[in-house]
Amino acid sequence: MFVVLGVTGHTGSVVAESLLARQQPVRVVVRSADKGDAWKTKGAEVAVASLEDVPAMTRALTGAAGVYLLVPPNYGAAAWLAEQRQRMDQAAQAVKASGIPHVVFLSSIGGHLADGTGPIRAVRYGEQVLGTAVKNLTVLRPCYFMDNWALGIGMAKGQGLLPTFIAPEAKVPMISTLDIGRIGAERLLAGGSGRRIVELAGPDEYSPNDVALTLGQLLGKPVSAQSAPLSAVVPTFTSFGFSAEAAALFEEMYAAFAKGAIGYESPGQLVRGAVTLVEGLRRLA
Repeated sequence: MFVVLGVTGHTGSVVAESLLARQQPVRVVVRSADKGDAWKTKGAEVAVASLEDVPAMTRALTGAAGVYLLVPPNYGAAAWLAEQRQRMDQAAQAVKASGIPHVVFLSSIGGHLADGTGPIRAVRYGEQVLGTAVKNLTVLRPCYFMDNWALGIGMAKGQGLLPTFIAPEAKVPMISTLDIGRIGAERLLAGGSGRRIVELAGPDEYSPNDVALTLGQLLGKPVSAQSAPLSAVVPTFTSFGFSAEAAALFEEMYAAFAKGAIGYESPGQLVRGAVTLVEGLRRLA
């Protein structure tokens, strides 16, 4: 039996689907029973629990061979980093109490860096506390999600512009959540072996200009990348409902990426996905 969190999101749903496709017993964890109905139809067992309810989460993990674990962010939280770390602590408490032998944890590129990485600091903390709670920990550190470009597709369709806080010509690693979920399922099936770091990338590196060109081809109209200054990060993200602290952390992260301060710990050992940029964007567009 494998437990999967985050099945109402992108990567967790792919993990669960991949395991079920291989005839593996799956228990999905959802916050309310109605969110599990579709998964019951697919053959999964459903557990209702949340990270805030450590006893319920402990029961959801008990008896399983492994869990795909992510800690969804509440970007509206005023003290975002402290709240996220608290939820990481609660996840670690449930993992330790359940005795589950293997955790596949969704972290991020730059998870090995101590500071200056914005919201990545939260998953770095998660790596540390989970490392003391479970015998076998597999840490997935993916790069920029191709799926993040979904937020700009409306403007691309309407105005032919793709807003970005990344320099339009800068080539950066990008990966589809389809690849993250597939690899997450494969790592669960492989079982744990102490602490392992798996750094993930897509099949190639892409720039915002590449994204704009590809979107234009898919939409049948010219699209150009529109660079925004880092000073616009906080007002933009707070307009989306992010707290001031969460928005400031994203400004810190974008500034670090712009300086080349965030990268892979072992770039020569990347696990590359198979989903190309055009395939990833076609799903969104």
